[in-house]
Amino acid sequence: MKVKKKSLPLIILSTIFIVFAAAILLNIKWFGQRYSMIIGAAGMYNFAYEDRINSKNIDVLSYDMNIKLYPAEKYIEGEVCIHMVINNKTQENISLDFYDNMEILDFTVNQKKAEYNRTGNKLIIHADESFGDSVKVQVSYKGKPESHGFGSFEFSDDDSSQIIYTLNEPVYASTWFPCNDYPDDKVNAKITIENDSQFVSVSNGALKNISGNGNRKSYTWQTEYPISTFLISIYSAPYKNFTQHYITENGDTTLLDYYVTAEKLNDAKRDFADHTMYLEVFTRLFGEYPFKNEKYAVAEIGWTGGAIEHQTITGIGSNFISGHKFYSDILIHELAHQWWGNAVGIKTWADIWLSEGFSTYSEALYYESVSGFDALKSTMLSNYDEFESTELYAPDEFIFSKIVYDKGAWVLHMLRKEIGDKLFFETLRNYYDTYKYKNASTKDFQNLVELTSGKDLQYFFDQWVYNGKGIIEVEFDWKYNSAKAQLSLQLLQKQKGWKKYSFPIDVKLKYPYNDRDLTFSINSIDTTLIIDSEEKPDTIVFDSDAWLLAKYLRKEKN
Repeated sequence: MKVKKKSLPLIILSTIFIVFAAAILLNIKWFGQRYSMIIGAAGMYNFAYEDRINSKNIDVLSYDMNIKLYPAEKYIEGEVCIHMVINNKTQENISLDFYDNMEILDFTVNQKKAEYNRTGNKLIIHADESFGDSVKVQVSYKGKPESHGFGSFEFSDDDSSQIIYTLNEPVYASTWFPCNDYPDDKVNAKITIENDSQFVSVSNGALKNISGNGNRKSYTWQTEYPISTFLISIYSAPYKNFTQHYITENGDTTLLDYYVTAEKLNDAKRDFADHTMYLEVFTRLFGEYPFKNEKYAVAEIGWTGGAIEHQTITGIGSNFISGHKFYSDILIHELAHQWWGNAVGIKTWADIWLSEGFSTYSEALYYESVSGFDALKSTMLSNYDEFESTELYAPDEFIFSKIVYDKGAWVLHMLRKEIGDKLFFETLRNYYDTYKYKNASTKDFQNLVELTSGKDLQYFFDQWVYNGKGIIEVEFDWKYNSAKAQLSLQLLQKQKGWKKYSFPIDVKLKYPYNDRDLTFSINSIDTTLIIDSEEKPDTIVFDSDAWLLAKYLRKEKN
């Protein structure tokens, strides 16, 4: 997901003072054009939610969904078959997530009527001995889905656009279908969407069938690649469709499939034209596109906050289709998610930086690939901040902040400096190959980096990911001894968010006619470096290539 700054709708102007107060408390950053919070607590997350009572005792294998949309009434009818494996045969209940405003019409387990009850937004199924190892739960229901977070189910209020879309992240798939709503329970999915015949309906995977019945039309989509519930999507609108094809080096062809309203068609053709180049770069850096046998698609949606990386189909807000490629960074970011966050899923929401930080750094890697190192440097500097509010891992219940995106990207950038380019890109490819179509935790990533690099990096992850807050703050001073032809450079760490960082630092000594570049490993709070130098430098520059989250202040003279 990439969230962009926008003009606040009139509907939330009355809450502006509340939002402002929350921004102070949560250290929300309004930066560039991206911002990190949407009204509705979309980014607030209680990590106690990961302490599941019964949900880890099941493993859902597939969802077979039939969703009927009635846009005039803002109403749906659904029928979902959930095929699951029971991991714990002794449990008395099976727990699914499903919002209790949706009315259940029929409920069976293995084609037999079964008992259930509803506690809050949990659907509790009473287990019995007849369930066996494998269970198929069939639920028929109807209702008006509640829309939570960034807009988990939205019927357009604009008669001219008529776009219906879902945006489940992080935990709101269960507002419109019963599921095990956790990122690490990946499934296969078949989604049939029925709507009025003027609507084109789009979802994950490959299009399998289109059928009509009078003034209604159904589209069936199916993905054979494992998918998390928050990445399952429905888009339905009077779309116009156009396509490209990406051809790999070995001749394989992947469909690039685009769905936009008639008003945005020409703009979208210009804005979306570079996707083949984006794919070429990421394929070279990370490995082949993970869903090549199905598609990569982009669809226009009604969300005004940015874009969302649903698996095989990104949804992008209408206002970000300009016809002038003003928002290419969004498209690059969302495509990167197909590798990071989708194919390689997160195990818990505490690990969200493995998705958003990776995709943010992928933007920088793309610009480096096409425009050189200066583009990498300028992109990273545009994401620079002091990140004082929280740790990167499990970030104080606020999971779509600048820390997750930008500090997450900086951590990867600093890791690249720590282990070197060769091992860093080897790590990315190994990480992708190892966890493709699976889920990884921060610890899994750390273990893989250490295995690939041969280095113990616990200190690095402790200071930058798990426990440290903020950035490195160095007070420095230097003196030149002409008699000894030596420079004495003193570095004193003074940050409050982490007592002692260990890091490599580049030092540039600038002389009248040349520069001298040196690199040192800093492993103590107070460090004095003695450097042989035939003459006194004019000045000293730290980290001129911007590899470190750090700031440097010259010690004040008494």
